[in-house]
Amino acid sequence: MNLVRRATTRIGKDAPTSVGANAPARVGADALVCPAERSSAGFRCGRSAQAPKNPAGLLPGRPDEGVWACTIYLALASTLLFSSACSKETKEEPAVSVQAVAAEKATLHQTITAQAILFPLQQAAITPKISAPVARFYVNRGSRVREGQLLAVLENRDLAASTLENKGNLAQAQATYEIATAASLPEEMQKAQFDTEAAKKLLDAQEKVFHSREELFQQGALPRKELDQAGVDLTQARNQYELAKKHFDALQAIGKQQELKSAAGQLQAAKGKSMGAEALLSYSEIRSPIDGYVTDRPLYPGEMAAAGTPLITVMDLSHVIAKAHIPQPDAALLKLGDPATLTAPGDDDPVEGKVTVISPALDPNSTTVEVWVQAANPKQRLKPGTSVQVSMLAQTVKDAVAVPAASVLTAQDGITTVMIVGTDNHAHQTTVKTGIHDGDRVQIAEGIHAGDHVITSGAYGLPDNTKVTIEAPAASGEKKPGAAADEKDDKQDDK
Repeated sequence: MNLVRRATTRIGKDAPTSVGANAPARVGADALVCPAERSSAGFRCGRSAQAPKNPAGLLPGRPDEGVWACTIYLALASTLLFSSACSKETKEEPAVSVQAVAAEKATLHQTITAQAILFPLQQAAITPKISAPVARFYVNRGSRVREGQLLAVLENRDLAASTLENKGNLAQAQATYEIATAASLPEEMQKAQFDTEAAKKLLDAQEKVFHSREELFQQGALPRKELDQAGVDLTQARNQYELAKKHFDALQAIGKQQELKSAAGQLQAAKGKSMGAEALLSYSEIRSPIDGYVTDRPLYPGEMAAAGTPLITVMDLSHVIAKAHIPQPDAALLKLGDPATLTAPGDDDPVEGKVTVISPALDPNSTTVEVWVQAANPKQRLKPGTSVQVSMLAQTVKDAVAVPAASVLTAQDGITTVMIVGTDNHAHQTTVKTGIHDGDRVQIAEGIHAGDHVITSGAYGLPDNTKVTIEAPAASGEKKPGAAADEKDDKQDDK
């Protein structure tokens, strides 16, 4: 503006020399009005509507001063307009496009997933206790069997003969025992018995003699000497009887006891041999200890079955057990009876089960905890030995604030944060405390509330308090920009 004033002043000073006294005011006014005046053809620089068309009044050899002033004015106006535009551009804050969803309350289930191997509920690898050729099989692989059912018979003719012999020995021992208990006493015992009986008779006779002589003595018909002699004879007879009786009792007790012991021992030995022979014979008969299906039968009739080598394998497939090894922190969340599901490869229909065993100790090799999940298998869909995926429900949280897992950012120091879109359309970094995980959703225990909008795409590396605009996620069938052109180029390349 100072330049304009200088130009106006200069025009005022120089004008009287050329055009007279009234020229400075007219020329100066024209110089200032000219840039602002707009005609139908645009701007008219250096002239006004009343300005003379012939600049003859100006000094010869000088440039048109009005044109020069107008040029300066336009330059200054352009500079001011440019500065104003730059200032507006500087103040305009750029916005970053992001995708965001609102945190919502939901029921979350924490599920522990692991790979497991299926095992039957019960399994019996039946091994014979004796080595003998297989005489006959009564089942084949895949046959359903019951507990106690006869599955195979080994060659057992020698065992049957031995059993028969021992049965005869047992019968003989039994008869000997009965004879020993019912037979009469030996001769020595008979003699002792006879002596005892004779001494008893003698004692009885001496007692009668003594009593009769005692009566006679009292009547005075018998002398004292004969009475005393009768008393002595009675005493001797009593002593002989007592000695004979003691001898007979001793022989009877010792002899009878030993004889009975001998007979009983022979009978017991015969019974033991008979039972052993019957047991050996039973070992030649292979029976099923459980209900189930025959899953293995490696030999054919006539082949040698070795003792200790499995001859037939039976599995109970009514239930299966999935054995999985999981980390200790995950195992600490489980308890017996927790629901679980088993998913076999190629089978989209999971089988329901429950946790039945949680090992109290860690596996020293893998430092993991073994967990068993038992499931019903009525149609034998699940085969033992199959690798399945087991999912165990550890806990359920109702009315939990849930956000997508992609919205949770974890720093190197372990702090978890989310970016929230505020009412000012700016992203604000918020520290949160996470809870359980349910698929692609995470529980937020502390930090945000239901309804807060969290950024799910574009939050990584986004500075705090950045202006953002929320864009709708692309539809699943919508193609990205340029995808059609790329597809067309690919087709042309194929041609």
